[in-house]
Amino acid sequence: MEYLERSKALELLRQYNKDPFHLQHALTVEAVMKWYAKELGYGDDAEYWGIVGLLHDIDFELYPEEHCLRAPELLRAGGVGEDIIHAVCSHGYGITVGCGTTIDVEPVHEMEKVLFAADELTGLIWAAALMRPSRSTKDMELKSLKKKYKSKGFAAGCDRGVIERGAEQLGWELDKLLTMTLQAMAASEDEIQAQVENL
Repeated sequence: MEYLERSKALELLRQYNKDPFHLQHALTVEAVMKWYAKELGYGDDAEYWGIVGLLHDIDFELYPEEHCLRAPELLRAGGVGEDIIHAVCSHGYGITVGCGTTIDVEPVHEMEKVLFAADELTGLIWAAALMRPSRSTKDMELKSLKKKYKSKGFAAGCDRGVIERGAEQLGWELDKLLTMTLQAMAASEDEIQAQVENL
């Protein structure tokens, strides 16, 4: 496992990502991954899990049709190790991107499976939070999240099939994934907001 400093990872992300929405998503997934690392007994690797979360969509803004296909060259150019590159690409496993290629890098480590499962879900949870009077995840309950999750028209861009496959790969019930990811976002919401404001 090669270590990459967070400041370098953030610099690399910002080289290819300018859109505030994409930067906020990257910071959200970073915080959620760090929370999961601590929760699942990988506390010593929390920073590493976070870096993978921070960089997971590095190629999405510039190359949405080739998402996960362009990432390796961008990451290698930034001196990122192959283990992080594998983890980043594995969150697209089984997904056919715009150019017609299906990503075949399989999530192996628990960290990669968490990224696959939580990535899409953070978008749905954040969309649900923005509909609330508080515009926050902190006072959101599982039942209201599940209601939004089951409503096909809500956050239609968030692929429920991917989220469900993610839970399956982890060997978790969907409720467990929803509960934990909501907890992770609520716990790190203030920290994410502070970072977004400092970008």
